[in-house]
Amino acid sequence: MTKHCLTVACESRRGIVAAIAIFLAEHGCNITDSSQYDDMETGNFFMRISFSSETGATQEQLATAFETIAEEFGMRFAFHDLAVKMKVVIMVSRFGHCLNDLLYRVRIGALPIEIVAVVSNHMEYQKVVVNNDIPFHCIKVTKDNKPQAEAAIMQVVEDSGAELIVLARYMQILSDEMCQKMSGRIINIHHSFLPSFKGANPYKQAYARGVKLIGATSHYVTADLDEGPIIEQDIVRVTHAQSPEDYVSLGRDVESQVLARAIHAHANHRVFLDGNKTVVFQASPGSYSSERMG
Repeated sequence: MTKHCLTVACESRRGIVAAIAIFLAEHGCNITDSSQYDDMETGNFFMRISFSSETGATQEQLATAFETIAEEFGMRFAFHDLAVKMKVVIMVSRFGHCLNDLLYRVRIGALPIEIVAVVSNHMEYQKVVVNNDIPFHCIKVTKDNKPQAEAAIMQVVEDSGAELIVLARYMQILSDEMCQKMSGRIINIHHSFLPSFKGANPYKQAYARGVKLIGATSHYVTADLDEGPIIEQDIVRVTHAQSPEDYVSLGRDVESQVLARAIHAHANHRVFLDGNKTVVFQASPGSYSSERMG
């Protein structure tokens, strides 16, 4: 049986869930997992349904048949084949903990993505990337060549067919034009000390102030630096007995975990943009292992 999921976003009204369930039943589909949310403040409705098709219908066939219902309810919708891994371009600078973590997770099947290219403005990680049989592109970025550099990056994205860009500690600010062109398709990770501790050595700044929590935030990239809709966050506790080096080590661990969870949710079509925030449906215990393995 073919496994799909359907994602829907529209204004909330009666009859949406019933219409979708009836449609799937009439087209020989069996629902295996379902999540929905009504945003009472905005009046928006979001739904994600996993299902298997006993007829072997393709997502294109289902999408065509679904158009009538979508038009009736004003839905934005998409059908996804869960057997197809999302193509991703990773961008990195000189901090490689997130990159190495993602390479490992993909290698063991813990992320349903295919890394089709790695882009960096430095050469440090060329060998590790190439050893994983992934194309590596070193694209230098300066204040004088930024438009040309971003054009080269976008060429890599287009040539590879990538659906998502992941900034795995890529330390360059993207232009407004690139952010708009890839809206909802660039995920970033950063420590959660912003805006308190900016610039170099934020963990040492945090240590000097005696903070008790270290965290990380993963979000969609917008023109507002580090302020896009948040997908995932987490924290770890620290004490006075730990050193600045401990802060850095713990921070890198939580950054890697948070970024991986954000990518997992996005690649499994569990994240919906809702204005300046997101709706993120969590995988149920029964569906997580199959999704995790792609």
